[in-house]
Amino acid sequence: MKDFFQLKKNLKKDYSKFNKIKLAILGDSATQFLSQSIRAMAFEYKLNIEIFESDFNQIQSEIIDNNSELYKFSPEIIIIFQSSHKLLQKYNKLNISQQITLAQEELDEIQNLNNNINENINAKIIYYNYNEINDYVYGNYANKIENSFIFQLRKLNYNLMIFATKYTNFYICDISSIQNITGRGALFQNTIYINADMHLSIDVLPEIASNTLDIISAINGKIKKCIIVDLDNTMWGGVIGDDGIENIQIGSLGIGKAFTEFQYWLKKLKNRGIILAVCSKNTKSVAKEVFIKHPEMVLKLDDFAIFVANWENKADNIKHIQQVLNISFDSMVFIDDNPFERNLVRDKIKDICVPELPEDPAEYLDYLYSLNLFDTISISDDDIKRTEFYQVENKRKIVESSYSNIDDYLKKLEMIATVEEFNTFNTPRIAQLSQRSNQFNLRTIRYTENDIKKILESDKYYTFSFKLKDKFGDNGLISVVILKKDNNKTLFIDTWFMSCRVLKRGMESFVLNTLVNFALDKDVSFLKGEYIETKKNDLVKLHYKNLGFTQKDKYWYLSLNDYKTKKCYINNNTL
Repeated sequence: MKDFFQLKKNLKKDYSKFNKIKLAILGDSATQFLSQSIRAMAFEYKLNIEIFESDFNQIQSEIIDNNSELYKFSPEIIIIFQSSHKLLQKYNKLNISQQITLAQEELDEIQNLNNNINENINAKIIYYNYNEINDYVYGNYANKIENSFIFQLRKLNYNLMIFATKYTNFYICDISSIQNITGRGALFQNTIYINADMHLSIDVLPEIASNTLDIISAINGKIKKCIIVDLDNTMWGGVIGDDGIENIQIGSLGIGKAFTEFQYWLKKLKNRGIILAVCSKNTKSVAKEVFIKHPEMVLKLDDFAIFVANWENKADNIKHIQQVLNISFDSMVFIDDNPFERNLVRDKIKDICVPELPEDPAEYLDYLYSLNLFDTISISDDDIKRTEFYQVENKRKIVESSYSNIDDYLKKLEMIATVEEFNTFNTPRIAQLSQRSNQFNLRTIRYTENDIKKILESDKYYTFSFKLKDKFGDNGLISVVILKKDNNKTLFIDTWFMSCRVLKRGMESFVLNTLVNFALDKDVSFLKGEYIETKKNDLVKLHYKNLGFTQKDKYWYLSLNDYKTKKCYINNNTL
């Protein structure tokens, strides 16, 4: 990672080609270098961050005052940094009975800040948790006495995690873990603290900025969805074709332990919804045999959505994997021990992430941990089923290839769609889809669960969620539409996004038929749509035109009076 002074050079570069995000930084100590670091690091993330930085130690006044500069700026994201040293200063002035309640009182204050923000603007909050300070008044006994500062500090960090589970717009940037990795000396330097009231050292600011940008990227749908893994000397030690199944290194002894623990990490990623794929130069039957017969293998064949093992160019194989999964290259990670293969893939596929693995397999995991590649802001039940979804999709594609006529294939799928309004059960998945859907997303509006709850409480909106299943399996919730009342005769399509897994099956026509029927029942004459271009949604640039809408200025209109139901082979199971 670049140091602070290398990173600052980014500030002179052109950010205009990146998406702009309005960010506010509120701190109880000096934040100007933090602000510069985040702005500079944003270039590495291809984001254009416009920053409002509050005056020194004005957190309370900016948030409580409804007419503050903070609310005039109207940020999309607010960073709040309250330092451990300021907390220690407060603790030092308390008596013992007051010290015992410090953590709870601080949490109550954070709750009030959160409530005030939510009442004034629709913004996400990134709260920096507290790096540890032990004042050694009690020595190691501080872990057993509730009024010690370290006890209260750890309690506050724990309570913050519990608090964050209750508010979907509230995220934690884990400063405490960063200190564990970098060391207290790298995070905090007494000289600059005493002279400049700066609580974060210049040395650690790039790391903090990177972690902050990981959260901001995830909020804006820039996440990694797939990890593609080599086999020989990556998944196990040795070359299966040369060494044989008995001699590869895997298990609990020696260097084999490193590969076993690497597989456990991959397994956990798969279980939380990251797609696993294999891309290996190997004879496929020989490579698969390891997963079937070796007793020490953690991963099995059914953990992988796609298994590609041949002697072809790896870049071409990865392009094939991308076509099957139908996800963008910038949401994919390729892990390979061979520098030649890594450089080849980087050269041929510009947007894919290719970590520069250490030479020693014992260092693989710590290095990959440090990259924090798979940050997310939500997990849903459908995530756990994601590998199964793509395995089933492979079966569909095999069957599709046997049909010369697409209509015959679609008829044979026996598709059934379930349509229902938003509710407490599907809200988490809807919010997650809005944050992750980039290609088939007409306006690319991101919603948290709180945002969706507000929509449900309003009488201005109508909501639709669509699930799809067929004879091969269940795709889960795959499309969302939000209609907004525009006038008595027009409904505006505020939101329409869909999973690319179900493209070319007629789902677009089914959704439109559903919307038209609903609108006609409401005595509405027009549907009004809008396409807002992003770097990733070119796929739907002509979406409304292809569905028969007519463009007027920046909007698209569909007259419902003479609408003819569009052909599709999807049966309706509306709830």
